Amino acid sequence: QVQLVESGGGLVQAGGSLRLSCAASGSIFSIFGMGWYRQAPGKQRELVATIGSDGSTNYADSVKGRFTISRDNAKNTVYLQMDRLKPEDTAVYYCKARIKTAAIAASYDYWGQGTQVTVSS
Repeated sequence: QVQLVESGGGLVQAGGSLRLSCAASGSIFSIFGMGWYRQAPGKQRELVATIGSDGSTNYADSVKGRFTISRDNAKNTVYLQMDRLKPEDTAVYYCKARIKTAAIAASYDYWGQGTQVTVSS
């Protein structure tokens, strides 16, 4: 069993900051790529940022220069620092991780339950 638990969402004014965390726990042998996605009401889920096991990062154009993704491999945790937030950043934010539960097992994508981020104008 693997669980991803997000925290750090909330209500913030435009221009403010929030830091999201996502901790993976359970039967984890190794974690490969990790990432954050978001889904606004009436819209499809979209990629926000990803980080590889080597620390390489990728960002959606809409968040480049404002958001920073990082990870702590010792804690099996991925973070998303969100600065200069805009009302259009309002969404439920989900983390995803590709995890291998045993040396001989295949890797699979696991999702967190989501955390609400609301940015008021």
